[in-house]
Amino acid sequence: MFDNITLGQYYPAQSVVHALDPRMKICLLVLSIVAIFLAGNLLAFVPVMAFLALACKMSRVPVKLLIRGLKPLRFILVFTFLLNLFFLQGETPLLNLGFAVIKKEALILSVHYALRLVLLVLFSSLLTLTTAPVTLTDGLERLLSPLRVIHFPAHEMAMMMTIALRFIPTLLEEADKIMKAQTARGADFESGNLIKRAKAMVPLLVPLFVSAFRRAGDLAMAMEARCYHGGEGRTRLRVLKMAKNDYLALGAMGLLIACVVLLSRVY
Repeated sequence: MFDNITLGQYYPAQSVVHALDPRMKICLLVLSIVAIFLAGNLLAFVPVMAFLALACKMSRVPVKLLIRGLKPLRFILVFTFLLNLFFLQGETPLLNLGFAVIKKEALILSVHYALRLVLLVLFSSLLTLTTAPVTLTDGLERLLSPLRVIHFPAHEMAMMMTIALRFIPTLLEEADKIMKAQTARGADFESGNLIKRAKAMVPLLVPLFVSAFRRAGDLAMAMEARCYHGGEGRTRLRVLKMAKNDYLALGAMGLLIACVVLLSRVY
């Protein structure tokens, strides 16, 4: 049930995308989100999808692993698609279902919004799949370091965000073990309507929260035992340094945004 969630998981491989500087990968993710929201029509999504396909190919991350992260969002995708399809306004009737009339403009916008959500998830999953949690922490800290001028806790914020991402697969694995144990004792999580399924999840959430708090306490004790005191005076095993491929990736992203803007205005 929880095997389809890929957010927070890391796929180790030797590739150009894995070797990119984490600061650049975070910036590329932000710029890809900008490109997705700048796409004004369906044609403008073509270069975005081509860029994603090229990045996936160069990262050597299996396509099935990347797409698998969309399965937990099936209900949200279908719900938002149907909601936009039946409630958005339009002028060109496309199909009369009796109880509602589907307009051409509503169909196009529904596909547009659904595709935008899919691309957002895929780009975010690609970042976590190709960046180790420790490296991601260093990248976030370096990007947030200018905010120290206003006494912003850059290191602590980056550490909290990375720990949250790191513990997603761990908590999902723990939830899967608890569910299997309760299923062996006669619990039923699959049958019944949506309300019954939600009520059946309550016995699962209680031990999961207890386990999460226990793991958080163990982590805090381990960090304290190792004299962890934040980013002040810390040294790093790997010093972050921009390389030629980082600037090439940034140039490719700039070209992508230019293509998206051009296609959005021309068509």
